Amino acid sequence: MADALFIEPLPAEHEAARTASEEERTAAAAFGSAQRRCEYLAWRAIVRRELGPVRIGYDATGAPILPERPELHLGVSHCPGWVAVRIAPHRCAVDIEPRDRDFRRVASRYATPGELALWNDPRLYGILWCAKEALYKYAGMPGLSLRDELHVDAIDPDSGIATGRIKEGPALRLAIRPHDRLFVLTLP
Repeated sequence: MADALFIEPLPAEHEAARTASEEERTAAAAFGSAQRRCEYLAWRAIVRRELGPVRIGYDATGAPILPERPELHLGVSHCPGWVAVRIAPHRCAVDIEPRDRDFRRVASRYATPGELALWNDPRLYGILWCAKEALYKYAGMPGLSLRDELHVDAIDPDSGIATGRIKEGPALRLAIRPHDRLFVLTLP
């Protein structure tokens, strides 16, 4: 399968549960929130719609994997009302967040002064948050500091590209994907 990104509104929980295994339905039932149950089931439904009846597991860092399809990699994100799935033949990540979320309140926890100076636009905060989350997922190293170990070095909204790094590693290209209701960033 070629690199694919699916961004979809959350379906009804019963629709999302149709392709879930008994084990997955049991795991979903343990979530206290109906939205969280639906998010958990919805991204799995997208994967199975695209790939057929595959088994979904998790690696040692908690990232979703396809144990019988190691040539494919998954990136998953969800936010109120939406789910995103990336399926790619290479390591990947995706993060989505609603455009109307106020990221400024917690900016000091995830952004440095230099990052906040990259672009004079209110969308900066949401793009920085999603870029940091995508870098975190891509790194596969739990416990990284969004502010101090994940860096955004450049944002070019006209080309839809941001550049970031994990710790002091090489520059990584993030795509800022257009969407009318969401901030969407993918890596690579």
